[in-house]
Amino acid sequence: MPLAAPSVMSRAPLSAEDAVDLAAAFKALGDPVRLRLVSLIAAHEGGEACVCDLTGAFDLTGPTISHHLKVLRLAGLITGERRGTWIYYRVQTEVIGHLAEILAPTTTPLAPTCTPEESDLSE
Repeated sequence: MPLAAPSVMSRAPLSAEDAVDLAAAFKALGDPVRLRLVSLIAAHEGGEACVCDLTGAFDLTGPTISHHLKVLRLAGLITGERRGTWIYYRVQTEVIGHLAEILAPTTTPLAPTCTPEESDLSE
């Protein structure tokens, strides 16, 4: 699932469709094992790691690690390339950057649509 890049720091609020797509990526990162896998892959030399370099970092079975890597791949957060008997994974830095930008405040905030009298927060 490719995620479209936002216009940096001046984006409009998310559409319902964009929110669904982005939620899938954030959900994939919401698991501690998957978050750690992304971090480990990104930390390897060249931003690429062999699955054989990842499995030893966890007290999990190979099939469980493979499942987590598949979830990350389907969410568009990593790519995998088979080389012989091993698969090498690489973080999709543009997608991770897009997720970070979504969380950053914009320089063009929305104008308020209610008056202070209508707000439950006013005292």
